[in-house]
Amino acid sequence: MEEALLQEKERPEERDGRYDDPEEEEEEKKNGEGGGGRSWSASCCAWPRRREFCEEVKRVGQVAGPLVVVSLLQFLLQVISVMMVGHLGELSLSSTSIAVSLAGVSGFSLLLGMASALETLCGQAYGAQQYHKLGTQTYTAIFSLILVCFPISVLWIYMGKVLAFIGQDRLISLEAGKFTAWLVPALFAYATLQPLIRYFQTQSLIMPMLVSSCATLCIHVPLCWVLVFRSGLDNLGAALAISVSYWLNVVFLGVYMKYSPSCTKTRVPVSMELFQGIGEFFRYAVPSAVMVCLEWWSFELLVLLSGILPNPQLETSVLSVCLNTIATLYMIPYGLGAAGSRRVFGYTFSNEEEVVDYVTKMAPLVCLSVILDSLLGVLTG
Repeated sequence: MEEALLQEKERPEERDGRYDDPEEEEEEKKNGEGGGGRSWSASCCAWPRRREFCEEVKRVGQVAGPLVVVSLLQFLLQVISVMMVGHLGELSLSSTSIAVSLAGVSGFSLLLGMASALETLCGQAYGAQQYHKLGTQTYTAIFSLILVCFPISVLWIYMGKVLAFIGQDRLISLEAGKFTAWLVPALFAYATLQPLIRYFQTQSLIMPMLVSSCATLCIHVPLCWVLVFRSGLDNLGAALAISVSYWLNVVFLGVYMKYSPSCTKTRVPVSMELFQGIGEFFRYAVPSAVMVCLEWWSFELLVLLSGILPNPQLETSVLSVCLNTIATLYMIPYGLGAAGSRRVFGYTFSNEEEVVDYVTKMAPLVCLSVILDSLLGVLTG
């Protein structure tokens, strides 16, 4: 009698360890009676258990939430600067809006796209536990992006003449050219900042980026106010404030990378090895930059076209406010996507046999979905 009670007591515990609900247990019993357990197709296509799904959502949320805030804080540096310049008048706002748009088209979008190659390269290295490669590839990306900055800087210095050549208003072209020239230091800071962000993002070290971005924004607001309204620089003060703030963010992250024990595995000294990966970096960076630039340019082209309307100062100012609002909201899905990418790459390039088997089974299905999605886009016009 005691043995029967003991067995009856142990059954629910055993069941709770294997199943999340009684319906799943009943289905398992039916499959076992009908032919020796679940079929191969059923086991491969089975949905993840609810508990595992909730745990994965929690993991992604812990990374995505702070990463969304980081993206918003970094983008707000430019938004706040443009807002303050807007109090100087229509000419200052319109010229600054065009300058920021062209800086994004010709510089920031290119660097952001090229730095996105590290999401693949660093994901491979970190997933395969080759931690030293993560640090080396970060240095390689910084060096490569700085090289790209030099020809872009020449373009920015002569941006005023370029705008006048393509038919923009003369006063707006002159002021926009001055702004982009003062924004050149921010270009080099951005080239250093983006690889550092990918370095921390790959390791899920989001809190250092969050603290650094918060501190930078807190400094940027009073700094921009002083440079715009009290120094006599007017809209040029906003460009200088953006440059200083980007460099502050780089310094904060660089110090953390240098001295934090969290980066011990991936922290490597600067060596000649970084030059060996330049070719591989550009092979990934160029296609990545093309994808990002095509998406970014479609928005910024509207600001450029507004400069040739009958009232360019008013039209450009209004459109700039609208696009900045849209871009700010875009930071939310961007952060979620970056967090999901980090989780996927961490598993995709793992050496675990179970993960490799699942990826092998899933890859043909993903390829098939891409082909069908392409056909759907063509057939729907």
